[in-house]
Amino acid sequence: MPLFPCGNTRREFVWQMGGGFAGVALASLLESDGFFGRQALARDAGRSGALAARQTHFPAKAKSCIFLMMNGAPSQVDTFDYKPALQKYAGQPLPDGKKYINSGGRRVGFLTPAFRPFRPGGQSGLLISDYFPRVREHADKLAVIRSCHTDSHAHGSALVAMNTGKTFIGRPSLGSWCVYGMGTDNQSLPGYVVILDRRGGPISGQPNWSSGFMSAACQGTLFRPVGDPILDLRGPSWVTDDIQRAQLDLLAQLNQQHLAARPGGDELAARITSYELAYRMQSEAPEAVDLGQETQTTQDLYGIGRQPTDEFGRNCLVARRLVERGVRFVQLYSGGGHLEETWDAHESIEKNHGRHGAEVDQPIAALLTDLEQRGLLDETLVVWGGEFGRMPFSEGPNAPGRNHNPYGFSMWLAGGGVKGGTAWGATDDFGFEAVVDRVHLHDLHATILHLLGFDHTRLTYFHQGRDERLTDVFGNVVTGVLA
Repeated sequence: MPLFPCGNTRREFVWQMGGGFAGVALASLLESDGFFGRQALARDAGRSGALAARQTHFPAKAKSCIFLMMNGAPSQVDTFDYKPALQKYAGQPLPDGKKYINSGGRRVGFLTPAFRPFRPGGQSGLLISDYFPRVREHADKLAVIRSCHTDSHAHGSALVAMNTGKTFIGRPSLGSWCVYGMGTDNQSLPGYVVILDRRGGPISGQPNWSSGFMSAACQGTLFRPVGDPILDLRGPSWVTDDIQRAQLDLLAQLNQQHLAARPGGDELAARITSYELAYRMQSEAPEAVDLGQETQTTQDLYGIGRQPTDEFGRNCLVARRLVERGVRFVQLYSGGGHLEETWDAHESIEKNHGRHGAEVDQPIAALLTDLEQRGLLDETLVVWGGEFGRMPFSEGPNAPGRNHNPYGFSMWLAGGGVKGGTAWGATDDFGFEAVVDRVHLHDLHATILHLLGFDHTRLTYFHQGRDERLTDVFGNVVTGVLA
């Protein structure tokens, strides 16, 4: 049989051609089924499609996440981890069998019972303290993880770890991983928003919402807690929309020419994207944060216009409006600056937690109520917690404060595929360290990603010759909190 110029016989040529047509058909079917969207890694996260909505690895209820960060670290034994043994052994030292690795130079006192009583909430009877009476009304929505532990006892590095998975700076944050993997449904708003406390941000600052080695398109956008949430959103009055559009088109043309001559310029591509996003935000962002559109009943629900709930209430309501408009990840900080301006209760648990608890309890409860009433709770994952917990003993004789505790603390999840009315894991009898079903922050991150539709082992970013992950080479999904 004669050979074609390609070196194949006629039969071989026809066979290979037929196989190619079958491949085209298969590719079309796989594309329509979303196969490639689930398998692909978003390696071009800095380019023009950086924020385009993408399919996750598998279907999930949660489409967005609101992370309520209690900056400074609330005490687990005074909030969500009831320990009656602290009352029984009050005034005694921690048993010798318990290690206390690092006191940070602070005095080690005696076992101290919870400063406010715990009461059961909902049909589940989940025990929650009187620092959170309004949140307790939503006990059946919460999955409390009582066995968290982390790698640092210092606020700065522990905050960075809670947000990025590592204690050192330079890694992409959890919100950045979510935007990298999911994109965003609203191209006129950032995919990732951070709202700080008016008293200041976390002491480790911007690395907590950084995109690290990813494109800048994935980093968090800061909204101010009071006043105009976004500074300089409007240009000079003499710059009309037509003038601004012409300026951006010229700038984009010049940047694209520069980029075409220098392939791989992710930072420039991200900057082009950011200019266009800022332009679109001028029309949509003011409406998204305009709380005047909300009814007085809704504002009253959040405690807006009253102290001490006004600020955090506003932030929670803005968070609801943002996820309602397709923003993927919103992080709210309670507590800013350092020491007693945060949840860092060295001086007095009652004074500190009484103050900060009163600021956030009603707004958080309102957020859960509002999301549920609007049908958004099923598709919004709410996460609450701090960077670590606090010790079950005081910082000295007759001292009402507690020191840092990375060995065992509590966090909770609600909404988006979470099994409500659940308590997972346990610390020891004194609330000192996690001993049952221990949950490292890598496990927590794996669980959050799972609830958002990601296999944390497959959500990777190629950097310096390695497929990087939020969870590094660790992490297990906490299946006990999944609905």
